[in-house]
Amino acid sequence: MNGLQAAAVALLLSLGGVGCANAQAQAYPSKPIRIVVPYGAGGGIDVISRQVGERLSQRLGQPVLIDNRPGGGTLIGAEQVAKSAPDGYTLMVTTDATMTINPHLYAKLPYDPVKDFAPITQLVFLNQLLLQNPAVPANNLKELIAYAKAHPGKLNYGSYGSGSQPHLAMEILKSQAGLYIVHVPYRGLTQTVPATIAGDVQLTFSGAASSQVFIKSGRLKALAVGGKSRLALLPDVQTFTELGFSEVPANAWFGLFAPAATPRDIVVKLHAEVVRILRDPEFVQKELIAKGYELIASTPEEFTAFLAADSERNARAVKISGAKVE
Repeated sequence: MNGLQAAAVALLLSLGGVGCANAQAQAYPSKPIRIVVPYGAGGGIDVISRQVGERLSQRLGQPVLIDNRPGGGTLIGAEQVAKSAPDGYTLMVTTDATMTINPHLYAKLPYDPVKDFAPITQLVFLNQLLLQNPAVPANNLKELIAYAKAHPGKLNYGSYGSGSQPHLAMEILKSQAGLYIVHVPYRGLTQTVPATIAGDVQLTFSGAASSQVFIKSGRLKALAVGGKSRLALLPDVQTFTELGFSEVPANAWFGLFAPAATPRDIVVKLHAEVVRILRDPEFVQKELIAKGYELIASTPEEFTAFLAADSERNARAVKISGAKVE
């Protein structure tokens, strides 16, 4: 076989590969899809995953099943997805904890956040509120900082564990403002907000969906919120950026991933369908704006670039916080 013949054979083979890939994407899905959520049922990420999954099932004509795999700081669910077949039938919805915090928190991970996953889309931002028990004599962030400086060590704040988003956010705020506030780790969000209302701790972070009822009833004060703009639900609450603390990482994000090596055509198809769901005006108003979420709906390329930048940001935050998990 001469060089020209070899080149022709190679071209035919490559075209055949493209044809197979296209056929695979057109046939996909032909069976149920499983979305692993490495968190327990009932939380914000679980609710959004189920809402998107239900609509995705309608669009694709196949069942989309939500599989909650909590535990191990999201390591259990993430490892399972990383080791799943890259065929588009096992996906994952998770947060920054899995992808851009854990790599700096754990000495060793059972998965590689870059090599083992194919980013599909960043779904939303959950911009977190700094919440305060009303017994603290402060009505805004400036007054809280002044009070904390005048009473070092008197205030406590609750987080849902070392290296969690509230822990990192408060440690950055403490570092920038020169504060001494004591960290009290709890086992989850379901404990930190009630503990703040009860006065067991004076401060914590939470999203608007789980805290707005307590804010509006006066059981908690909202002093600041993460993100670039104020929440439509609580338009009087200033952002950390407005208040001069743009580096405080007071937000979390939810994103959709597939195992690495999932065919590109399948990733593109999933991205297109999920983004249509996210951008539906009814979904935006009812499920996102009404619950304090910020729509993102990025492309796989945009999400990949964001992940790299977010990992760098969280590396700095983890270092400042001193958080570490063996």
